[in-house]
Amino acid sequence: MIVIWRVTTACNLSCGFCAYTKDLPFARGSVEPQIVRGLARVLAEYRHANDERVMVSWLGGEPLLWAPWRELSAELQAAGLQVSATTNGSTLGSPSVRAFIIGNLAELTISVDGIDAVHDRLRGSPGGFARLERDLRALVREKVLTGGGPRIRVNSVLMADNVEQFPALCERLAMWGIDEISFNQLGGNDRPEFHAAHRLHLADVERFATELPRVRESLAARGVRLVGGDRYLERLRATASGRSIRVADCPPAGEQTLFITEAGIVAPCSFTTADYGVPVGEIDSVAALLALPARVRAKRAANRSRWCDDCPSTQLFDKFAA
Repeated sequence: MIVIWRVTTACNLSCGFCAYTKDLPFARGSVEPQIVRGLARVLAEYRHANDERVMVSWLGGEPLLWAPWRELSAELQAAGLQVSATTNGSTLGSPSVRAFIIGNLAELTISVDGIDAVHDRLRGSPGGFARLERDLRALVREKVLTGGGPRIRVNSVLMADNVEQFPALCERLAMWGIDEISFNQLGGNDRPEFHAAHRLHLADVERFATELPRVRESLAARGVRLVGGDRYLERLRATASGRSIRVADCPPAGEQTLFITEAGIVAPCSFTTADYGVPVGEIDSVAALLALPARVRAKRAANRSRWCDDCPSTQLFDKFAA
């Protein structure tokens, strides 16, 4: 089971495509640590009872700006849960942050969207790419020295601005010593005005898909895994051409994946929290966790979410298949 928890909506970068960019004027929120501890207790009991791997993945905003992330990560790891995080990488210049990541996280995903000025512009972070290159190389060196540490993944958001540069970006990233590269297409839900001007078109996706096998083979020869299977490419094609992919049924929250908001609402994915969400405080036992899929199915039967008529959730489309 993978639990993706958006623990904060605070961020320190100015990404034009993101709902949590620091430039937007809205009140930022973060989850209370005791709420995390409550569910972690249930997840640990579930893991021991079912002998099943459970990973809790911090998301934001920028989760490494959330004050208790280290304390709670250590507690969850001690309870037998794996922990991961998705970060913009702005805190990786700290040796203590890198040391904690190596000692406590199972996976770390860093957002990198282009080479040099392309990344810096898209993320509103002058000099950001150079800092990421320096700090990720340091993280990889320190990981090698310890003989352990997390899987290090880079994820890129693909759009008209950077899609042609993706093969060159992959080659550059391979030089940093990372383990894996993944990608998302630019979505239009967070910032529709940005999406309209920067979205992928079908011709972009087809060129990208044609290049992908060559890039994957080149990276594999250097020990780097490039993920994104055929179904994932089909999801990109469908979005770019305005074609819907309807999902009649999917594994609901509590079977394979949980998504939890900073306000403590559990749902099958980030898109359906308003339609299928359940307060995390109600998941106070393993029995309640096991009953969650039936609750979600009942909500879906009563009021099907519009998102299910054109599902954008990457977890259902083999994002991490090679």
